[in-house]
Amino acid sequence: MTSPTLQQTLAVARRILLEFWRQRRSLIFWAVFPALMLLLFGLIYRNNASMRAGFDTTPAGILIGAALFFSCLGGTVSIIVAERERRTLRRLLISPLNPVAYFLGIVAALSTVACCQAAIVFALAFALGARYHGSIALGALIVALSVFAYVGLGFFFGARFAKRAEDVNGPVAAFGVPLLVLGGTFFPTSLMPGFLIALARFDPVYHMNEAMKGVAGRGEGWDQLAGDLAFLAIFAAVSLALGVVSYRRMLTEEKRS
Repeated sequence: MTSPTLQQTLAVARRILLEFWRQRRSLIFWAVFPALMLLLFGLIYRNNASMRAGFDTTPAGILIGAALFFSCLGGTVSIIVAERERRTLRRLLISPLNPVAYFLGIVAALSTVACCQAAIVFALAFALGARYHGSIALGALIVALSVFAYVGLGFFFGARFAKRAEDVNGPVAAFGVPLLVLGGTFFPTSLMPGFLIALARFDPVYHMNEAMKGVAGRGEGWDQLAGDLAFLAIFAAVSLALGVVSYRRMLTEEKRS
């Protein structure tokens, strides 16, 4: 017999996925954006023999640094803003819905989106000649930790800073784009000066990219990626805690208003 929290979590995830399906524009963007980036990088790498060997790591960076960032972090912020604008948060307050189930439901819905994005990115990469070299289970763990980290941060920014639809792009762009660049999403971190590489080690996107590129492009295992995995696990836990605290604070503010 399933617990009430699990049932509520699945119900929330189903509702969010149905809303995504009805809108479709977000789903199309989240699918087309990484596909176009991968296609562009594939064409660049194909025309440069010296860079062709590095193409195996490119899909990992695009998936983690671009696709999951905008869908899971930006998607979470958009969901919270939409709930506020439709005034459904008030209904959630008087409903028997467990706040934890609502939080986990969003995680489950965006995890489903992440799985679809991963399938699209690596299927297209395979067609372009890239190969996945490492453990699928380890890659799935890295994606899961990335999703938890991004959703937690999305709750934090959505609950604290995004009150209206026009507020969504500001926090995501101002906070996210520098992290993506510093994390090596668009070019190898080896091209950066030493002080930026040192700074990048505090960037979660850097560790997501390094871990996923290591397992997917170079076939590295648990031992080689232990440092990146430890950082990701800690960061995911901290970001989820921030997200839960921010969500509870948002509900308290809704009660008072």
